[in-house]
Amino acid sequence: QVQLVESGGGLVQAGGSLRLSCAVSGSIFSIRDMGWYRQAPGKQRELVATVTSGDSTNYADSVKGRFTISRDNAKNTVSLQMNTLKPEDTAVYYCNVLGKRFWSSPLNSYWGQGTQVAVSS
Repeated sequence: QVQLVESGGGLVQAGGSLRLSCAVSGSIFSIRDMGWYRQAPGKQRELVATVTSGDSTNYADSVKGRFTISRDNAKNTVSLQMNTLKPEDTAVYYCNVLGKRFWSSPLNSYWGQGTQVAVSS
């Protein structure tokens, strides 16, 4: 079983910073893409940032220049450094991994339980 556990969420003032981390554990054979998504109250879940196995990154326009995604393949972790936070960044942030549990398995998408980020004005 593959599990994703997020950490690092909390309450900060506008302009502050937070660093989210996601640890992947269990029977994971390989990981291709990793990413962060978020869902604000009453809104759809949206992509925040992704990073491929080749370290190619993609960011939502709303976070470009402020957020940085990175991965540590040796530790099976992905992090999201969030700087210059804004009230509109308030949401539950979810970690996502695209990978394989076994060499013969197809790619599957796995989700964490989410961590709350609240930014006050």
